[in-house]
Amino acid sequence: MADCWHDVLIMGGGLSGLTLALQLKQAMPELDIKVLERRLGPAPLAAHKVGESSVEIGAHYFSETLGLRAHLDREHLRKFGFRFFFSEGESDLSSVTELGASRYLSTPSWQIDRGIFENHLALQATLQGIQVEEGAAVKRIELDKDLGHEVEVECPDGAGGLHRHALRAKWIVDASGRASLLKRKLDLAEGNGHRANAVWFRLDTRLDIDNWANDPEWRQRCDPAARWMSTNHLCGAGYWLWLIPLSSGAHSVGIVADADLHPLEGMNTFDKAMAWIAEHQPCVHKVLQNQRDTLMDFAFFRDFSHGCKQVFSPERWAITGDAGMFLDPFYSPGSDFIAISNTYITKLIQHDRAGESLRMPALFYGEVLQSFYQSTLSLYEGQYPLFGSPRVMPTKVLWDYTYYWGVLCLLFFQDRLADRAALQELHAPLMRARELNSGIQALLRQWGQATDLSAAQPGDGPRRDDNPPCMLDQASLPWFAELNASLRDQLDDVGFRERAHKNIAQLEQLASEIVGQALRDAPSLRAQLPPGLTPVDTHALLFKMAA
Repeated sequence: MADCWHDVLIMGGGLSGLTLALQLKQAMPELDIKVLERRLGPAPLAAHKVGESSVEIGAHYFSETLGLRAHLDREHLRKFGFRFFFSEGESDLSSVTELGASRYLSTPSWQIDRGIFENHLALQATLQGIQVEEGAAVKRIELDKDLGHEVEVECPDGAGGLHRHALRAKWIVDASGRASLLKRKLDLAEGNGHRANAVWFRLDTRLDIDNWANDPEWRQRCDPAARWMSTNHLCGAGYWLWLIPLSSGAHSVGIVADADLHPLEGMNTFDKAMAWIAEHQPCVHKVLQNQRDTLMDFAFFRDFSHGCKQVFSPERWAITGDAGMFLDPFYSPGSDFIAISNTYITKLIQHDRAGESLRMPALFYGEVLQSFYQSTLSLYEGQYPLFGSPRVMPTKVLWDYTYYWGVLCLLFFQDRLADRAALQELHAPLMRARELNSGIQALLRQWGQATDLSAAQPGDGPRRDDNPPCMLDQASLPWFAELNASLRDQLDDVGFRERAHKNIAQLEQLASEIVGQALRDAPSLRAQLPPGLTPVDTHALLFKMAA
């Protein structure tokens, strides 16, 4: 028999598990919650886990839903947005096209030191009466909706040995990350066809990218002159290299690459990665070469992208975070999907506490989450060759942001994720937005192929006439900055529905402008235009921003 009974047992005390515990406790203070964490002791700073960059949904979840804004402002760095340099083979960043905002946009996000953050989450959980058991390795799981799920745990006995004990809970949640305890047990793993790899390392030093070029005008294009606080992407065909600062003073460096264009075997050690960087991003290598002695860690993932057949069950189990599904580090969607999954799990447990049937809510929430997953997956599938294109990639980024802010962020910020009536009423326009996104992603791939971008060999930089030394300033687009600022508007039911229709109409207009631009650039695309896309004769996209 189990030693004790809990309302909710969460397997995994990392980001997804601890945030879920806090969200559940805030929503239902009476819950008895226990978190099982395999690691013993506090998380190390900086050299801990990848996933430092947050975007709007995840940032809003941490700061507002969980009430952690003061901690984020005090202990982490305010992120200066995403920034891109089309710098394949270049040694001078001021000589290439830069894509990013010249000033902070309204809705905040942060560069998060996962060690500092997870230690704070664990402290807050303990202070709120959540039991966090460290050094707990899950050895056996028996699912039983009626009698309670049973988990056998092995942990230190305090005398240098190990002992086992059993726990029973009404609800069990897998937040175990890549261990994927429930997914493995229930055979729920699902591939998604997106083949990419990642390597990353942390250096115990600050990489001040603002001083990597001698051009004073280039330095002053941003206000504040703090490019180093952005998530900086240094791009080439088939890959992107990230630079992310951490509040502890360290810097995170990573390479994410198409598995066929840049095989993992060419970068799966620190020395190999440095040689690869020397070939593809000499502007980065000449700085990192002098910082080798500050190396803190090195890691890699092969085929990191994965799906999950089911994450919510009326049998009172659920899966959240990387334990279920993971898409890609690009656009940092990991914390977003944690926020969405945790919100649905919280709603399910509230339904259960109210004595309601879980069959329909579990099915509905699972279908909506899978819809978000599939629509976001389309941003990555077959798109990695475009990272080498200062012609096509800026348009893709503009579209992807607009789709994300206009649809997903609207639903999350307005607390409509579980509003079945509103989602059913907006079903047709939301499906139209998804179809538009699918069509635009296909068009972007075709546009890249029509301009021979996808045929570019690793090491080939963009053509010089495609990569002028300029800044494409996203903050100079009034409608774009306004869309970002509007995320925090407080809307009633009527206002929410009006905003949804307005945002989707904006997507329609933007899609037409993108089609028109692509056809002007590559007229042959007209014969293979994806269904549902029509051009308009305007030229109102990012390329006006360089003027």
